[in-house]
Amino acid sequence: MSSPAPDDPLAKLQAFWNSRYAGDEFVYGTEPNDFVVRSLARIAEGARVLCLADGEGRNSVWLARQGCRVTAVDVAAEGVAKARRLAHASGVEVETHVADVTRFDMGHDAWDAIVSIFLHLPAKARRALHRRAIEALAPGGVFVYEAYGPQQPRFGTGGPPEAHLLHPLGDVVADFDGCAIEHRHEGVRAVHEGRLHRGDGYVVQVIARKRG
Repeated sequence: MSSPAPDDPLAKLQAFWNSRYAGDEFVYGTEPNDFVVRSLARIAEGARVLCLADGEGRNSVWLARQGCRVTAVDVAAEGVAKARRLAHASGVEVETHVADVTRFDMGHDAWDAIVSIFLHLPAKARRALHRRAIEALAPGGVFVYEAYGPQQPRFGTGGPPEAHLLHPLGDVVADFDGCAIEHRHEGVRAVHEGRLHRGDGYVVQVIARKRG
């Protein structure tokens, strides 16, 4: 297979995240995202869980420690390698894939939960991914989403600076038309995750359940 062209957007994305994850430091820490922890009660025991853009594995490994059967996907091979090491050190198994989440085949009725934490995409790609995720969820399955929202740049505590990657709550909720919205929130919370998420941040949270 030929290598991607230097100006290929996917190649640039992979280079950015591989550079960020290079080295021994877990730049977002090894502890799970607070919202994932709070959302565990909505995920069935022993659930099949897909973690999108899971980076260095902090959320997938924690979910596996809770008894979930977890698959993690990330574009960066460096991040996935660290996720595998974290899983091994934690005594759990996580299936991992190096892939672009916007192209990854999630299947149909395949997951009891899909988790998307601080995955920031342009609006068109976000909507398409979320609609595919609904198809990939089994009936009754749940989608757990947290990302930085439109006011995050003024906090300067993490996340992308590009406004087109920071979406308001209403836009995200609209992606899940036909699902039961069990939680929706837009506002400020303290985010302390490694070196790169440090302090109050403006977040958008959604929990959507596919109707049976």
